[in-house]
Amino acid sequence: MLEVFKSTSSKVIFIIALLIVIILQYRYWFGDGGYFPHQALLQQIQQQTEVNNELKERNRILAAEVYDLKNGAEAIEEHARLDLGLIKPHETFVQMSTISTHYKPIYIDPNAPVDDRTNEDEIPPEQP
Repeated sequence: MLEVFKSTSSKVIFIIALLIVIILQYRYWFGDGGYFPHQALLQQIQQQTEVNNELKERNRILAAEVYDLKNGAEAIEEHARLDLGLIKPHETFVQMSTISTHYKPIYIDPNAPVDDRTNEDEIPPEQP
């Protein structure tokens, strides 16, 4: 086998063949449309598919809401009550507070007796 590569022409042919294989391998791995760019595109496609699925779900919810607003008076009334503060005639509006029962009142009744333990921030009355 070493006898084959003794001539100059066979060495040149071998080097050309080796260069062709190296170039083809480079193009396969790194070239336009090669393995690594292909993997990067597959990852981008996966990410975009996830974004599209989230947007499809959001659009489905919005379409259902639009359908309810167009076809149902109850959805319109609910929207008006929650978002716009609708109160019908002869209705009583009741607002529930989520404030804890362990809070200090902001308003202090001026007619109430003064208790120094609860009103420490108050200025004491002037002595005559």
